[in-house]
Amino acid sequence: MTGLIELDPKAGRRRWVVCGLLFAATAVNYIDRQMIGVLKPTLKEELGWQESDFATIVFWFQMAYAIGYISFGRIVDVLGARLGYAVAIVIWTAGHMAHGFATGVASFAAARFGLGVGESGNFPAGIKAVADWFPQRERAFAIGLFNAGANVGAIITPLLVPALVLWFGWRSAFFITGIFGLAWLVAWWALYRHPREEAKITPGELAWIEQDPADTTEKIGWGRLITLRETWAYALAKFLIDPIWWFFLFWLPGYLFDRYHLDLKSFGLPLAAIYIISDLGSVAGGWLSSFMLKRGYSVNVARKLAMLICAFCVLPIYFAQSIESVWGAVLVIGLATAAHQAFSANVYTLPSDMFPRAAVGSVVGIGGTVGALGGMGMALFTGYILDATHSYELLFAICASAYLVALAVVHLLSPRLAPATVE
Repeated sequence: MTGLIELDPKAGRRRWVVCGLLFAATAVNYIDRQMIGVLKPTLKEELGWQESDFATIVFWFQMAYAIGYISFGRIVDVLGARLGYAVAIVIWTAGHMAHGFATGVASFAAARFGLGVGESGNFPAGIKAVADWFPQRERAFAIGLFNAGANVGAIITPLLVPALVLWFGWRSAFFITGIFGLAWLVAWWALYRHPREEAKITPGELAWIEQDPADTTEKIGWGRLITLRETWAYALAKFLIDPIWWFFLFWLPGYLFDRYHLDLKSFGLPLAAIYIISDLGSVAGGWLSSFMLKRGYSVNVARKLAMLICAFCVLPIYFAQSIESVWGAVLVIGLATAAHQAFSANVYTLPSDMFPRAAVGSVVGIGGTVGALGGMGMALFTGYILDATHSYELLFAICASAYLVALAVVHLLSPRLAPATVE
């Protein structure tokens, strides 16, 4: 088809509707995920939690995320993005609403476990959909756009949830926000199809989507994938950077409460500002490598140079705890979270850069599981450090260095980002 129709990125816009759906799902995903962090001070006071209790709840979420991520990677490869995504959001919405019935650490941990299993399907299904709907040259930008939904969710949560808590109580807040997931499921099922099954796609847009050389459709087992250096280039990068994002997501609200003496009414704007800055980073990171590809840079140079720039932007967070002004801290932390999102947008493209489409979901699942294992360790470590020292200095030092280490690991394991040999 591509030989008969001139390739034109403006030949159709259906793929951007798909990207919009992925953006919305990711926003809902992060509203549900971040609520526990926003409510941490309230729940600590009402239920008498220590930092280690909160760390335990986060630990069980991440254990479920680790188990679910690798499972959903395979589920999405087998069922496809449409059905796989639907299954994921049903599970995570049920887990989210279950928080409204929780009474202590054990029941919160059980609800978080259900949420983690379902939410683990978001990125395997989303990246699978991007691999199906976008050519390689647009994937980093598309992933950056839908990944920006994480920050929109993180922006909405501290602005919306405190109001819901003050009006209806924290239990009702979980039930009300659960409606968002159900509404998205209806839209997804009505609007999403594979490009070859989509009646509204133009021949020109289909040709644009399918411009890359054909790859194998044969299913590739985990046994083969875990022996490949390219799989571990992605997985170890996730192991190093995912725990940092979890730390930002779950502990930043408490940090702002403690360091700057904010409360449920006053911490929303600073936290929202951090994630607004993050949103810009998510889009900019995907745009940057895509721009370099259009300018003739190789995939290897474009992805790694973008990640290097992002890694340097994280370094100032080491000094965050010494900043006396809350808005000065917002700028430094926001720069770090934006750099994480930009770095992550490029990391997420690596499976589709190095593997055939039939293996993308599985590789993403393996990487997500390894990243969640790192997050489990980081959660317990953070709880221990804060209970023992009441200082974030060591934690911010880890944040500052993780991205340079992750880039070094990617480069050592895949010096050229060449396609993996999977036969």
